[in-house]
Amino acid sequence: MTGQPLGALLVVMAVAVAAPIVSRLLPGRPPQVLFLILGGVLIGPAVAGVADPAQVGLISGLGLGFLFLLAGYELDPRLLVQKAGRQALWAWAISAVAAAAIVGGLAAVGFVTAFVPVAIGLTTTALGTLLPILREQGMLAGAFGRFVFAAGAVGEIMPILAISLFLGAHDSWWEALIIASIAAFAFVIAWLVKLLSHTRVAAIVGENRHATSQLTLRITVVLLIGLLLITQQFGVEAALGAFFAGMVLRRTAHASEELDDKLDAVGYGVFIPVFFVSSGMALDVRSIAENPARLLVFLALLLVVRGVPAMVVYRRTLVVRERVQLMFLTATALPLLVALAEIGRSSGAMLPENAAALVGAGVLSVAVFPLVATRLGRPAAASGGGRRPGGPATGVSRLRRARAGRRPVRGAAGSHREH
Repeated sequence: MTGQPLGALLVVMAVAVAAPIVSRLLPGRPPQVLFLILGGVLIGPAVAGVADPAQVGLISGLGLGFLFLLAGYELDPRLLVQKAGRQALWAWAISAVAAAAIVGGLAAVGFVTAFVPVAIGLTTTALGTLLPILREQGMLAGAFGRFVFAAGAVGEIMPILAISLFLGAHDSWWEALIIASIAAFAFVIAWLVKLLSHTRVAAIVGENRHATSQLTLRITVVLLIGLLLITQQFGVEAALGAFFAGMVLRRTAHASEELDDKLDAVGYGVFIPVFFVSSGMALDVRSIAENPARLLVFLALLLVVRGVPAMVVYRRTLVVRERVQLMFLTATALPLLVALAEIGRSSGAMLPENAAALVGAGVLSVAVFPLVATRLGRPAAASGGGRRPGGPATGVSRLRRARAGRRPVRGAAGSHREH
């Protein structure tokens, strides 16, 4: 049965169902992402062999797309020009310089052959992966949530741009023109939506947002898949299209206050768990077992290159405990590491054992770093000035703030909403 895609999907979804249950039963409530990945390893080719990642590749790809779409949807672009955004950019710049220097040294001694993919990989932060974990732990509240959001957003946007510019299918100047064109196209869509907001078409969409047609959700999926397809056709990292799709939705989300719940239901309920399970299934356990030192080296480099700059940049902004938490959170990486490892493997530039170790380090960072950060305790309420998440201090969308009066905002202290 599991030799067929439908059978493989059944097993994957069974893991997705079991992961949050196991997470709740264990002391300390480890993040369910950990069990999604471990479950994928167990059912994948490396252990039981009852499912193959290729059998759920399309759904897994949409899951990755939803991760970046939700990150773009929740990001307030104005946050990037505020203090939190400026500090996040400084921290990422330090990471980029450190990555170039360290990876250059590793290349000189023959440890690394794919300089650019590895260097970019060490500067990434998995904001989309962190969001459900931080919401469960109530760590998106107040000022600390603002700094986490800004650091995570920069740690996704800048590496995506670097991948598209330096590892794309065309020259860097042409890639830059393509990226600018896709961004312009995305915002033209947002402008058209606003232009049509008072027409009969908008009224029909509004009338059917709760009906069986679920038009707003269907439009969202069409937008996501369309921008993913456009970016892939032009040789640009597909995650960029998903991020732009989320930003477009954010600019038009006032038309449907229920859209965020629907996105959560579809994204976190179906597609995103499949991506995490598939990541575990695709993990080359044999190569990692043969070269465990490489995995540990890359894991340490993620913490040093991406995490340690937070200890310096935020020294006058956050207390020591919050800086340590931010260090571990910004060093958490996975989705872009998977993409970079695939780019390195397909081009022949990256050693197979390094590709496996890089992805393995990403998986281990998702499993360990957020767990360490959450165990250090939630940020003090004083650091947020008593603000609720979604208030002026955070990067969470106004749509979520508008709904705060009807139910607890996701990420609020004490909220344990599962995804």
